[in-house]
Amino acid sequence: MTWNMARRAERLNPSIIREILKVTERPGIVSLAGGLPAAEGFPVQAMREATARVLADHPQEALQYAASEGFAPLREWVAAQLATQGMKCDADQVLITTGSQQGLDLAGKVLLDPGSTVAVESPTYLGALQAFAPYEPEFLAVDCDEQGPLPAALKAAKGARFLYMLPNFQNPSGRCMGAARRDALMAECLRLGLPVVEDNPYGDLWFDQPPAAPLAAHAPDEVLYLGSFSKVLAPGLRLGYMVAPRLLYPKLLQAKQAADLHTPGFNQRVVHEVIKNGFLDQHVPTIRARYKAQRDAMRAALERHLPAGCQWQLPAGGMFFWVTLPEGFDTLALLPRAVDAGVAYVPGAAFYASEPRMNTLRLSFVTVAPELIEQGIAALGRVLKASQEVQP
Repeated sequence: MTWNMARRAERLNPSIIREILKVTERPGIVSLAGGLPAAEGFPVQAMREATARVLADHPQEALQYAASEGFAPLREWVAAQLATQGMKCDADQVLITTGSQQGLDLAGKVLLDPGSTVAVESPTYLGALQAFAPYEPEFLAVDCDEQGPLPAALKAAKGARFLYMLPNFQNPSGRCMGAARRDALMAECLRLGLPVVEDNPYGDLWFDQPPAAPLAAHAPDEVLYLGSFSKVLAPGLRLGYMVAPRLLYPKLLQAKQAADLHTPGFNQRVVHEVIKNGFLDQHVPTIRARYKAQRDAMRAALERHLPAGCQWQLPAGGMFFWVTLPEGFDTLALLPRAVDAGVAYVPGAAFYASEPRMNTLRLSFVTVAPELIEQGIAALGRVLKASQEVQP
């Protein structure tokens, strides 16, 4: 007997980040690789109390099958929260997903045919490339600067099924679009008839001032919006959401039903119990303060230890530094040497849909204490300087 795999299976590839994380389990490795929220920020006590209340007040309902759309009070909370950011939507446009990663998969399932064009930033989120790839699209990388896609570059994307963007503290680059760039991008998308998939897992993690209004606030019927509870509560709950134009919602719901019937209702009820009375207003600022201190520690370490010619942009929020090394460096080839020296990072090549820049890397600052950030960046600097000395 021979198992014949579908053609789409050939486009399924392991996550380089997940593979690197296996290596970082070795003792003594300072991992600046994983994009994991800091576990110290998980609201364990609030979750414990909410779980007890849910099981005391609605045990049968919490443990039973539930509506595919999601827990109605949670959907209402999402709609109300987005309204405070200038984005108008109704609760019946909100679809609760099993992490926002499922939202990416559902978008690909509903919107893509083999050979369809998907426009993406350069670089872009590796998980989105992995989610879309099984549906056999052609990726088109849009030219970007320190704020993201250049409006003039969107002409090349005319006719694409959608443009995928992370406007807030992008993974991997950490960049954030200003209000004027958002206005210009959406005006050009509307002119070209180019729909947008807006992914916003990091928008609440700003350090000094919140980002501008979502892209979906400009044109709600042309934007499919994705959000997540992973970065502000706990990723292990696997809880995200989509806000869909009414034209798309029925098919996204049907795709969701076919995938998993519904996101765990127990998780949804517990999260709603935690957040319904304003818990995040007190909790999220503590996360921001922690991450900002760690960002500042990494900035100082980069300035002290990296060789001349290295470039990075100071992130105003989120979780990542994106570092560009001088030409001639290959961060994928250097990774084993860095691990031997006691530090791990993510090579930047994996984040490009085409023409990867081998001299780039991503560093996460949120799961490592400042003193370990200093240790890890010092080790990275030594590896880079040693490599630089032997280059022709």
